[in-house]
Amino acid sequence: MNNTSEQYNTIISICKNLYTKKLQDYGCAWRILRLPSLTDQIFIKAQRIRSLQENDVRKVDEDESSEFIGIINYCVMALIQIEKGITSKPDLSNEEAIALYDKHIEETKNLMFNKNHDYGEAWREMRVSSCTDIILQKLLRVKQIEDNQGKTLVSEGIDANYQDMINYAVFSLILMGFADSN
Repeated sequence: MNNTSEQYNTIISICKNLYTKKLQDYGCAWRILRLPSLTDQIFIKAQRIRSLQENDVRKVDEDESSEFIGIINYCVMALIQIEKGITSKPDLSNEEAIALYDKHIEETKNLMFNKNHDYGEAWREMRVSSCTDIILQKLLRVKQIEDNQGKTLVSEGIDANYQDMINYAVFSLILMGFADSN
């Protein structure tokens, strides 16, 4: 699993670098976003990935990698919102926002290692399109839980779904060779 850990760290380093630069440009303006707004942003990115995978013609010359990076960063923001609550104005310093990013990524990476232990890194045999579909499925689950005011009978919570989406987005970037080319 050392290779997985290194690849995971490479992907997260790229994502965190973009997150940090956007913090410098915009501060924590995203702190005002309610969870459904973040979920919808992630949904838009996942739908775009699926569209790019299915359509032969692209009118904007971008690939899926930037959208997977966006999914990872928006999911981390959602996890921070779950922990800290939503505010009416930005309330975190850049240092606090980065420390929270690191905390949630560490928890999410630990979850990935635990699942990899149990599943034997089965994701390495998956197609990126399947990872995209799983992310979309998890988004639909989150939307349903949000519509139910966060109440579930037997299901994992919203936070676990965001963590799974982060991990599937990281897996997708690894499968696309993104960790090896950066």
